[in-house]
Amino acid sequence: MRKVALQFILLVGLFFGTWFALQQIDWMTLLRVQKVTQSTEEKLGKLFWDIFSKDGDHPHSKIIDTTLDSLITHICASNLIDRSRIKLHILNNDEINAFTLPDHHLVVFTGLMRDAESEGELMGVLGHEIAHMEKNHVMKKLIKEVGLSVLISITNSGAGGEIIRQTAKTLSSTAYDRELEKEADLTAVDYLINADVDPEQFANFLYRLSDKQVNLPNQVYWISTHPDSKDRAEAIIDFLKGKKYSKKPVLPQEQWEEMKKAVNNEQQ
Repeated sequence: MRKVALQFILLVGLFFGTWFALQQIDWMTLLRVQKVTQSTEEKLGKLFWDIFSKDGDHPHSKIIDTTLDSLITHICASNLIDRSRIKLHILNNDEINAFTLPDHHLVVFTGLMRDAESEGELMGVLGHEIAHMEKNHVMKKLIKEVGLSVLISITNSGAGGEIIRQTAKTLSSTAYDRELEKEADLTAVDYLINADVDPEQFANFLYRLSDKQVNLPNQVYWISTHPDSKDRAEAIIDFLKGKKYSKKPVLPQEQWEEMKKAVNNEQQ
């Protein structure tokens, strides 16, 4: 009887202790911060994309759009990701680069599409950037490096173009934390496995571009902003040990070749 009474007293104490602790949380402030962050992210996404859109023109060939859209849609459909949230932008630029802006803006340069030797390589990079979106890495990076108060000020006070440009550059030319990069890499691998795409191609891309960076230091931006590429490739191969996955083509070979030809023509 004493044991039952003691358990009852402990249970009641735990209940009121938890209730008291929850009462100490300023829920209104917490929810307000989350709302402000979401609003700020939407405004930043528009401001940043306006900057990048002025630095390059959009490809004229429809096959480039449809091919990239097909690959992204396949990744999303295979991983229960809302494709409609992703705002895809393709720019004519010979840099081998792709990056994510706030509010699910995904910017892909034609230089990356030209250099990719297989749809698996290209989808590995796309999966990596989508992972940054899904894990909220973009705002985490900006808040850490710039500060939430500065970001809010940029969107509310109409800060100068140079300040906005320098903040935007943080996302296109500097690396994420090592932990965030690893999480994006391995999440991308899971995306590829679920999509029946060969994940080893992503590791091959990292190996290959890491070697190429020696000869093309000013063009391989995706490697310069994602350091330790060989280590990351090895981590992917290690992560794949013991995993079973199938390898099925996403695009008809004719479409892939037509896209590559169109990308090459854009740069002529």
